[in-house]
Amino acid sequence: MTQQAIVSGRGLSRQYRLGASTVPALRDVDIDILRGDFVALQGPSGSGKTTLINLLGLLDHPDAGSVMVGGADAESLSDDERADLRRDRFGFVFQTFNLVPVLSAAENVAYPMSLKGLDGRGARKRATELLAAVGIADKAGVRPDLLSGGQRQRVAIARALANEPGIVFADEPTANLDSRTADAILDLMQALNESRGVAFVIATHDPRVVARARRVVALHDGQILEPAA
Repeated sequence: MTQQAIVSGRGLSRQYRLGASTVPALRDVDIDILRGDFVALQGPSGSGKTTLINLLGLLDHPDAGSVMVGGADAESLSDDERADLRRDRFGFVFQTFNLVPVLSAAENVAYPMSLKGLDGRGARKRATELLAAVGIADKAGVRPDLLSGGQRQRVAIARALANEPGIVFADEPTANLDSRTADAILDLMQALNESRGVAFVIATHDPRVVARARRVVALHDGQILEPAA
């Protein structure tokens, strides 16, 4: 494993059934995500971006290959151990936000901390601090359906940071946002990356994300394209 890698994939392959056919989503992919990385996974629809995020984030299992987290092969872990790793070391930002509609912004952010066993007062305090960090402290008591798309994405980012992960996986985080809001979200992610050292791995079609990335991984037909010499 590359020095200081948070998570590494080796020989990752994944295929899906589509009717009577088998569709390869990833084919023999090797990748390391380092501490403090800001990586854009770029490629057309169907290139394998989301599949790669799901494998590296332990949301899915590869058909072949391995994902290493902290020196351990994730395929050797139980489902409960994988869930603990996701909760404690990873954060996730989804294209459709995936906030709990009946909970307030602060309650959504506090929820992962309660799963980890943090007491209610401590979780509420940290949730308030995180909402302030993403610029919406005044929305703490508001439910997601009363927030704008950009505000919901900020809540999702705050929630992703709740348990102080080393890495945040984001799947098309700017896809449902207008240009001004998308730029503000990217400013926020970049600031968190630089100030807190949180690594970001972002699956995207958005050239603005690609322009800001420290590293671009181009995918096509389930394989990583080698940069031109």
